[in-house]
Amino acid sequence: MKVLIVNPILYTNENRNIKKVNTIKDTMIYDLCLAFKKKGCDVTLAASDLYKPSENESYPFNIIWMRTRCTKLFPPHTLPYCPEVKKIAKSGNFDLIITSEVFSLNSLKLALCTPKNLIVWQELGKHNRIFHGLASKFWYGIVAKIGFKKALIVARSVQAKEFISKYCKNVSDTIIDHGVNIEKFTPCREKDNQFAISSQLISRKHIEKSIEAFAKYLNKYDDSAKLYIMGDGDEKENLRKLAKDLGADKNIIFTGKLGHNELIEILKKSIAMLVYTQSDLNMVSIVESLSLATPVITTSVPY
Repeated sequence: MKVLIVNPILYTNENRNIKKVNTIKDTMIYDLCLAFKKKGCDVTLAASDLYKPSENESYPFNIIWMRTRCTKLFPPHTLPYCPEVKKIAKSGNFDLIITSEVFSLNSLKLALCTPKNLIVWQELGKHNRIFHGLASKFWYGIVAKIGFKKALIVARSVQAKEFISKYCKNVSDTIIDHGVNIEKFTPCREKDNQFAISSQLISRKHIEKSIEAFAKYLNKYDDSAKLYIMGDGDEKENLRKLAKDLGADKNIIFTGKLGHNELIEILKKSIAMLVYTQSDLNMVSIVESLSLATPVITTSVPY
């Protein structure tokens, strides 16, 4: 079976300036491609060229880096436009095409030219805030109803299914969440006296809330516990200062951004992973933590 996976955005960015990474092998979509390959499929991943890693890598499947156009009008971190996706889909004789999101110019092109073998994998469970939400309301209210009549839509969560069902009729009853590579993320029973955070250090993630809660935990229950904060971002120095002001700096370790292998070693030994995000959809890190048999303490925000 020949499978094309169209996923222009390989990892999260907070603005138009896409930060280069050394590897894409720690991304969810990379592991999904591996899973199809292990099933014997001939896999091609089509991604935005802006997400191409800074270092040369070899991959066990084909990757096409699509040129990203009109970036001033269509933000590449939320709504990338890669017009060559139509040519790729029509010239490859693919048995199955999977594309991300109904609210996508790339998905619309595919829904119009190859609807019979297309699955649209829907993660959004509410209107996108681009152009103050007006673009999203127009898209779902008019474009989705007309342009996505024949394509099968599979939601990644209950919220996404309830949302997209308001606008599209061809929605599967089956919900398929983000997967996890269980060959990497294997369960671990033995835990150390530590907690973990795996996140960008940015304002909407509210890492400061978890630090404050952890400082109270140290004072009330166990002053020998550790908290590993794995990630990087603009709030890093502010968070370091907060930890020091709360007298918890000796118990909090900022590791910086880690690769999967290093992250797994910390996360699998932790009592729990902490999440206090302001806005997130299906957090891959939650699924990864559970796969390691590490519980997650979170707000109700993530899907």
